[in-house]
Amino acid sequence: MAAIFQVDAFTDSLFGGNPAAVVPLESWVDDQTLQSVAAENNLAETAFIVAAENGYELRWFTPAVEVALCGHATLAAAHVLMNTLKLVDDSVDFHTRVSGTLTVKRQADGRLLMSFPSIPVSESSDATLVTKALSAAPASLYSGNYSADEYDYVAVFRTAEEIAAIEPELSAFKALSSRGVIVTAIGRDCDFVSRYFAPNSGIDEDPVTGSAHCLLAPYWASELGKEQLIAKQISSRGGVLECKVESNRTLLIGLCVDYLHGEIKLV
Repeated sequence: MAAIFQVDAFTDSLFGGNPAAVVPLESWVDDQTLQSVAAENNLAETAFIVAAENGYELRWFTPAVEVALCGHATLAAAHVLMNTLKLVDDSVDFHTRVSGTLTVKRQADGRLLMSFPSIPVSESSDATLVTKALSAAPASLYSGNYSADEYDYVAVFRTAEEIAAIEPELSAFKALSSRGVIVTAIGRDCDFVSRYFAPNSGIDEDPVTGSAHCLLAPYWASELGKEQLIAKQISSRGGVLECKVESNRTLLIGLCVDYLHGEIKLV
């Protein structure tokens, strides 16, 4: 048996933000079992953590694949360790397989600050395929790599209204080799807005995507000429992220709300 926690991340309200499952393990089980648990949970991400020297090892699985970087499930894992299980105090280091060490710190106001790598984007020539998948033509298109073989497109539109109106052709994503497509535009009551579609990873639309902001925050920081930004992901659940770009790191700040605590059978 193993404990399981479900947490709404990047929100201060139950049923908002992005739900993630967190499963603390005494030691690693085989990858197929991890993937099966994530598929059974059927959430955007399930985070698995194992205690290690100087922190915790951390891996993330969608219902379909393991991913190189995930923001909201990292936030959820830190929340569970700090606030529910009380196994760490105000800081925790997560050691990941691809994205290095990710540090999460609790601030004086209770919010959690995550230090993630900033991911640069470069112009992409795949606009025809992405336009077909989105059923909308971006003003410009970029891509950014989380690892050697995992990347997202960043499709930049002119207005937040265009982002809200996008109705993607999900079957057309099969022609893309990316993890997903981020759509974004300058905001009206925030610095920028976004949505994220990743049917190839088993997620039609992700409610709030922390990892996407490792691409978005540096891009918009450069475009707007500012280091601190307020971002809104305008999915049906919605979420707000406070972002700060420092050198080659992107700091993401958010809250979590507990939803569920139970036990799962692994064998």
